[in-house]
Amino acid sequence: MRKGLIMAALLLLAGCSSTIENTYYQLPSGSNMARVESTANGNQPMIWVEQVTVPDFMAGNGLVYQTSDVKYVIAANNLWASPLDQQLQQTLVTNLSKALPGRLVASTPLGDTHDTLTVNVTGFQGRYDGQVVVSGEWLLQHQGRLIKHGFNLTLPQTEDGYDALVRTLAIGWQQTAQQIANSVISLN
Repeated sequence: MRKGLIMAALLLLAGCSSTIENTYYQLPSGSNMARVESTANGNQPMIWVEQVTVPDFMAGNGLVYQTSDVKYVIAANNLWASPLDQQLQQTLVTNLSKALPGRLVASTPLGDTHDTLTVNVTGFQGRYDGQVVVSGEWLLQHQGRLIKHGFNLTLPQTEDGYDALVRTLAIGWQQTAQQIANSVISLN
């Protein structure tokens, strides 16, 4: 009888425990997923997206959620499918290629003549008030000049959950790419 009670208790405990599965997220590269092909215009140098950096607390695998004005939580089971800085660089190249069809935009330098873009992301998280933050600054080396601009977007997250968070972050990142593209266009 005693063995039966112990066995029943163990089975009950085993039934109550569950394995928590990880969920992985990848930033979409825009609403139009068609392959982007760019050809360099002879008058305009290529744009090399040299790097996109993120702070250490965002460089890990977990998505970041801001729970107060000073507190951040890093998700343990809702993870980036690949490093965030790589995803940001890849989607930035794609979004800039769409926004600048006369320019060749790449993540590696091709040739001797190119503009160089570096981006430092300081905010890329959901927030306790239902908003999503995309912030930082970018620096463009263009024909011997340095152009530096900050960006600070706050977008409403219209649905709950990590899927909606990632989609809203992607929208903010796409808007940032468009701001960069508009600045590049105004240089010519």
